[in-house]
Amino acid sequence: MLIEFDDRDVEKIANKVIELLKPLLKSSPHEENQEIILDVNGLASYLKVNKSWVYERTHLNEIPYYKIGKFPRFRKKDIDKWLEENKHLPIKVRT
Repeated sequence: MLIEFDDRDVEKIANKVIELLKPLLKSSPHEENQEIILDVNGLASYLKVNKSWVYERTHLNEIPYYKIGKFPRFRKKDIDKWLEENKHLPIKVRT
């Protein structure tokens, strides 16, 4: 079976594909997640640590946070940056 397209058909198909892709390209899921605000429970879950660990790091000003009234809140974008800046790479030991 042979299907033939002329230039107008190919252009119509290409335009339809572009139209369908535009909403997906405007905002990636990665960008949308950057504005997520976490509470203590959310951050503890995200980092897979206890809530007490989050409260301790907040009290010691070791992690970036904001105060909303008396409640600490954390921007996921800031936490991801903080994680990247504080990562420790394993040391390879030669034998």
